[in-house]
Amino acid sequence: NGSAEMAAVYYERIDVEGHHYGPLSQQRKNALKEVDKALSNMISLIKSKGLQNDVNVLLFSDHGMTDISWADKVIELKTYINMNDTIQIKDRGPVVSLWPAPEKYAEIYQKLKAVEHMDVYNIQDIPNRFFYKKGKFVSPLTLVAEEGWFIVESRDKLPFWENVTGKKEAWQNGWHGYDNELMDMRGFFLAYGPDFRSNYRAPPIRSVDVYNIMCHLAGIQPLPNNGSWSRVECMLRNTAPLALLPPCSSCVLALALLSLFTKQ
Repeated sequence: NGSAEMAAVYYERIDVEGHHYGPLSQQRKNALKEVDKALSNMISLIKSKGLQNDVNVLLFSDHGMTDISWADKVIELKTYINMNDTIQIKDRGPVVSLWPAPEKYAEIYQKLKAVEHMDVYNIQDIPNRFFYKKGKFVSPLTLVAEEGWFIVESRDKLPFWENVTGKKEAWQNGWHGYDNELMDMRGFFLAYGPDFRSNYRAPPIRSVDVYNIMCHLAGIQPLPNNGSWSRVECMLRNTAPLALLPPCSSCVLALALLSLFTKQ
């Protein structure tokens, strides 16, 4: 019938350009300008249809991004350990999972602990704030790089491409997935509409908190989750218990711009 209680949009171009050219690149900024134009048109359309008192608009990202350099900030594991002493290695970049051969575990652990620009955790030492250590598929060793550093088995396995000059250049110049306490890894959350306070700047929230906001706006009792209602209720005009609330507005529009990071 042409109506909706919630609509969601995912825009990936900002993330793509940030990965290829870096978060400070002109290409990434141009992609951001395109989103800005789309938002301006959307807001004008909402007003032209007289829905400004019925529609809540949410904009948020799932991560930030930082510059990387495959020319000089790469940690090659083969430089420090014999890769034949490992059973399996998963992923590359900020976080790598490593399964040493059981008889080589202690030796590999000690060698990697001495490597600069990365932390090495056995399962019990993984920080609790990562909410990761209790997973049944967690590797015996987890390697976490410092911001901007890239962990890989061998630099030769990184994808490079040749530009018009014939010079090999990195295929990626921006990355995310580093420690989420780093400022460059932070995303953002913006919202406006009849159910949100005006000109209010809230303290930092976590990505998992957004679920509780969306449930509140839709009048849905949230399922058990890792988000915190106490971190987000300050943003809203009406914070009565969810079970007593009808949907806050006749229409809830959630515009989710994942990977729209704030680095300018």
